[in-house]
Amino acid sequence: MLIEDLYQVNDRVTDKDRTIAQIAIDKDHEIFKGHFPGNPVMPGVCMIQIIKELTEEVVGEKLFLSVSSNIKFMAIINPEIHPDLTLVLDISRSEDEVKVKNTTSFGETLALKLNAVFKVVEKRK
Repeated sequence: MLIEDLYQVNDRVTDKDRTIAQIAIDKDHEIFKGHFPGNPVMPGVCMIQIIKELTEEVVGEKLFLSVSSNIKFMAIINPEIHPDLTLVLDISRSEDEVKVKNTTSFGETLALKLNAVFKVVEKRK
C-alpha cells in the first residue's frame, strides 16, 4: 500500500472478470489534514492508486498505470460523511497489460468512473 493505512478492504468478491470490493476510508488519516482542513475530500489521485492496488491484488502482478481515459469524478467523497465505498473492477488482461473499467460509489451515489490500462512491470508467482 503506497499510502499506509488510508483504507482497508472489508470485503472482496471476484467472479470471472469482475471484482467488487468494499473498502473503508480512514477519516482520520493524515492526508485529510491538508486536503482540506475542516472539509476533507478524498484526493482523486488516491482513488486511482486504490484502484491500481486492488487490481494488483486481483491479478497478482505489479502494475504501472500507462493510460487512463474517461475519468469522471461525479461526486465528492468526504470520508467523514461517506467512509464506506464500493469499487467495481471489470478486468481484462493480455500478457503485458491489464485493462480496468471501474466505478466507485457510496450508497446509491456514483462518485467515480475510470477506464485504465496498466502495464505489467513484474510478474508474480
